[in-house]
Amino acid sequence: MLKLAALDEDDLKIVSAHVQDAVIRVGDMRWDKGARRFLLEINRFAWESPVNSVFNQRYERRRSVLHFEGVQAVRASGITRDKVDDVLVLLSIRFTPEDAPAGTIELIFAGDHALRLQVDYVEGRLTDLGAAWEAGSKPAHFG
Repeated sequence: MLKLAALDEDDLKIVSAHVQDAVIRVGDMRWDKGARRFLLEINRFAWESPVNSVFNQRYERRRSVLHFEGVQAVRASGITRDKVDDVLVLLSIRFTPEDAPAGTIELIFAGDHALRLQVDYVEGRLTDLGAAWEAGSKPAHFG
């Protein structure tokens, strides 16, 4: 099980690598404006798992929570909040500093979908919630 914290841009790159190809329902994303927290429940592909290999041909996913603190505002592009059953595939997370330590955290999804979180600082946490289950295949990347 994985438990990571991101407290700067370099940490966020590590978290981004671990959540690449995570599958997320729109209904599993929440912004608590009062607590200034944005939370996503995700099914992440366990890239770090020793069973995920070309030779083994067995792959795993894990239910995880990814959340960010100090969130002042959330903007979405191509995502409709009332379509709670729409599924998104997370490609990457990046941070753009604006007035350090404040800036923008962008969550980039397949299909030209994105979220922008205006944050006071970088503080994100990724926590696996339980056991892994077998995934039918490994995500394919073309380029």
